[in-house]
Amino acid sequence: MAGVTILDVARAAGVSTSTVSNLLNGRTDRMLPETRHRVESTIRKLGYRPNRAARQLRTGKPQVIGLVVPSVGNPYWGALARHVEAAALTQGYHVLLCNSERDPERERQYVDELVSDGIRGIVLCSSLPSLEHVASLLDDGLRLVAFDRTAQADDPAGLINVSVDNAIGAELMGDHLVSLGHRRIAFVSGSIRSINRTERFQGFLRALERAGIARPDVVTWPGSIVDSTFGDVEAAELGRVATTELLSGPNPPTAIFAVNDMTAIGVCRAVRDAGLEVGRDVSVAGFDDIVLAELYSPALTTVRQPMKEMAAAAFRALHEPEADDASSRGSSLLFRPELVVRDSTGRPTAE
Repeated sequence: MAGVTILDVARAAGVSTSTVSNLLNGRTDRMLPETRHRVESTIRKLGYRPNRAARQLRTGKPQVIGLVVPSVGNPYWGALARHVEAAALTQGYHVLLCNSERDPERERQYVDELVSDGIRGIVLCSSLPSLEHVASLLDDGLRLVAFDRTAQADDPAGLINVSVDNAIGAELMGDHLVSLGHRRIAFVSGSIRSINRTERFQGFLRALERAGIARPDVVTWPGSIVDSTFGDVEAAELGRVATTELLSGPNPPTAIFAVNDMTAIGVCRAVRDAGLEVGRDVSVAGFDDIVLAELYSPALTTVRQPMKEMAAAAFRALHEPEADDASSRGSSLLFRPELVVRDSTGRPTAE
């Protein structure tokens, strides 16, 4: 049916227009279940589609938020998208998902397009040191949450960052590997220019230096291949290439800490390709605790991020900005990571 209005729905369902409006905006706490079902059934029967632009003008709040991630090819970002959508749906919001491939220009284009479509709340998953490419939009009323990123000195006013404490997480992993007796430990990340990777590397170094392992003795693999070769989708291949190179060199590491779980899975593959056993000959650890980490064989030791809570916080920062502590504006909402020890790490067989 063309041109169906909220009044048509109300008349057909035998309710007031305010009742229909309450349902469309997620205000159903005091609505009788049979009333809600009747209105929902009428909406489906008539094919009514609410005018989101008009609703936004009326309520002053966007009913659609944007979510810009590097790539859902990495299960970490797929899980985040699912949790953000779940949080949004509880309040009657929908999520538009974009994949940026960590390209600042692409990030800006997506943000521009979302804003031009009337969307005023965006979760931008970018760990870039500078968000200058989107700063001007904050002055125009955009509510922006930067995910997987901590506050920087030159951040634009009004920006809220949501992140796990990457440094603490990496420090926990460093302490774990040292406690097992490892002294030759490699850190594999590819480029360490992003904020989250820099923080993980710094936290990891703190743990090793505290154990008397000097920074020059830490093996790092920042990548012998141009950065663009390995994106989020190719993280496992980065881990494989890096580990093949590390294990073929003199005095190879007995433990490898990968910057994320997808990279760690590639590390495990290279260890096996070298005829070695993960967890016995070479310990392997990751970061994130994606769903594959526990299912992989051997199950991966990693650092767990409280993804559901972080996603909910990111959505709240857009949906209820007035409820946020004013001190969090322009700074970071940091979440505590958790060390998860599984079978991929063990004591070194020989030093």
